[in-house]
Amino acid sequence: MSLPPTPTRPGRVLAVLVLSALLIWIDSTVLGIALERLADPVDGLGASPGQLQWAIGIYSLLFATALFAAGALGDRYGHRTVLMAGLVVFGASSAWAAWASDPVALILARATMGLGGAMIMPTSMAILGRTFAPERRAGAIAIWSSAAGVGVAAGPVLGGLLLARFWWGSVFLINLPLVAVALVGAALTLPNPRSEQRRRLDVRGLGLSTLGLLGLSYGLIEGGHQDGWSRWQVWASIAAGLVLIAAFLYSEAREHDPSFDPRLFRNRHFAAGNVALGALFLTITGQAFYQTFYLQGARGLSPLQAGLLALPGATGVVLGSPLGARLAARFGIARVSGTALAVFTVCLVLNLTFTVDTSLVWFCFLGIIAGLAIGAAVAPTTAGVVATLPMDRIGAGSAVSNAIRQVGSVLGVAVIGTIVSSTYQHAIAPSLPANLRDTAGESAEATRHAAAELGQPQLIPLANDAFIQAMHTAAVVAAIFTLAGTVVLILAFRNRKAPATGAADAELSSVPG
Repeated sequence: MSLPPTPTRPGRVLAVLVLSALLIWIDSTVLGIALERLADPVDGLGASPGQLQWAIGIYSLLFATALFAAGALGDRYGHRTVLMAGLVVFGASSAWAAWASDPVALILARATMGLGGAMIMPTSMAILGRTFAPERRAGAIAIWSSAAGVGVAAGPVLGGLLLARFWWGSVFLINLPLVAVALVGAALTLPNPRSEQRRRLDVRGLGLSTLGLLGLSYGLIEGGHQDGWSRWQVWASIAAGLVLIAAFLYSEAREHDPSFDPRLFRNRHFAAGNVALGALFLTITGQAFYQTFYLQGARGLSPLQAGLLALPGATGVVLGSPLGARLAARFGIARVSGTALAVFTVCLVLNLTFTVDTSLVWFCFLGIIAGLAIGAAVAPTTAGVVATLPMDRIGAGSAVSNAIRQVGSVLGVAVIGTIVSSTYQHAIAPSLPANLRDTAGESAEATRHAAAELGQPQLIPLANDAFIQAMHTAAVVAAIFTLAGTVVLILAFRNRKAPATGAADAELSSVPG
């Protein structure tokens, strides 16, 4: 497809695509700042820990499973058409989420937002590829990727500002003006490329992967409720989820041109890199989940204060990505990304130093070190993974990598969140009367609310101590995941050089939201 020769056209295209990506990245962080408010039965929705896990995880789950279908739709109907449809879905579901009347409605709205986000991401990449010549493409993708740092940094701060003055749903209204501007810009500026070889819609694969992840996530999350692991429904759901995921992988392996190609994992570099990054994103989302309740619940900080405390970590990611890419080009992926993952593991272990009185300077210091480590691990590893593939498989490999990381995010909320819930409930139970354990003992927020209602302020420090214990347990488990990813990465890449810096920068776009 030929593009207008106007010299300013590529810049305008890039600006619209950056704005579209910014939506996804802001939304990936802004909900976290509102979790404490959502758990409040008076000022929020009275959401349980499991419902909050679903509100976060369902977005990544639908995002991951719909990515391949969105790309195929773009090939068939035009990538601008699908991107604009995704923007409409994202905007409408943001309004739905803002005025959700109960936790179930919020979860459904978040699921729809995940579908909208999945329609935006792969179509943006396709339009970038058609707009920019190869010699300019890497720079354009690097600029587009910078929306990640801006969104991750801006989301918590904007959310905190809104929660200081308005109700919890206001955090979703950030999306509406951005969607409106992006829609106008897309209609006036973006080309509408289509593929000459249209991919078919993999309806069977979409159904099996979605139902499998839903079943697995449901079992893991429900297991964290009171006596959840003793119920047969929990284990049946986990077993059914695993069977459906296995059926999905078997089905895709038999396809000539699958949406998700498990045969790519025969390449040990591709497999090891994705395992390491999947483990990293699992721990990132899990840590973000429990740190929200640590700062706003146990520490009593306002949403705005908690949002500002997220800035050091976001800054570290922005600085660490280009630094890691340059260092890996000189010293190799195993040394740079492996060291970065090891440093992040140490940061997780140092979460054990967090108490209700820990200096916030120490919290911010660990945040920026962890952010630097994340950036330095993700950029070169992503480039190294894609560089192991032949040119005709790069598109399929990038899609698989994005899906793996989104699945890691889903499991991070399910696994780490469930560990926090289960450990808290066991820790607080001996301190509560038997008649209050099923309600007040469900979460630290429920215990604090019961303490206020019953006039028993002595329960509040007990709730805080039990939560700190639960958070420490979750941090240790998270560290085990990243340590395993570190070992796998170093063993697989120990004799492999990294791609050049330009190639590494070009692949930053594979980092998910």
